[in-house]
Amino acid sequence: MSNQRLWALAPLMVLSLAACGGEADKAEGGDGATPAPSSKTLAAAIGDEGDLDTLEGVVKNAGLSDVLEGKGPYTVFAPANAALGTAGADLAGEAMKAQSAALLRAHIVPGALTRADIMAAIERSGGGGVQIRTMSDGLLTFSKDGDAVVVTAADGATARLTGEETVVSNGVVQPVDGVLVKAG
Repeated sequence: MSNQRLWALAPLMVLSLAACGGEADKAEGGDGATPAPSSKTLAAAIGDEGDLDTLEGVVKNAGLSDVLEGKGPYTVFAPANAALGTAGADLAGEAMKAQSAALLRAHIVPGALTRADIMAAIERSGGGGVQIRTMSDGLLTFSKDGDAVVVTAADGATARLTGEETVVSNGVVQPVDGVLVKAG
């Protein structure tokens, strides 16, 4: 299938995931527990979270701060400082701008996906996993391992959703404990 057709399908995948959110809250007996969006932007939320300092540096180096301040919506699967480790420092400087941008695009999907949306989509799939295309044209597969949500990239890199999601005016920050691109 051509890349144009795949990108055309991306909004449909986002909509199918997002449409599931309300059902997840009902099924879990919740009252719509997804927090109301704050007036912050994705860039501000990443900057305000102490465990995302390394990612914030990668965002700035990539020149994508303006994108994450923009309209959106996007969901950023945000690797914590420990997950990025030395890779974040290795992505500093003008010479690494393209690599920084590539890493970030592999962690961003179109649309605002809450955990309730993701969980509901996994449950609707019969537990077999749900896929969504990233801004780098890669596929992320979401599945459950016990109570945890596992994200697997097409190259086999995996991470788990951790910490608290942050719903902001232009999307959602989903902290993860790994990098969704294998080191080359």
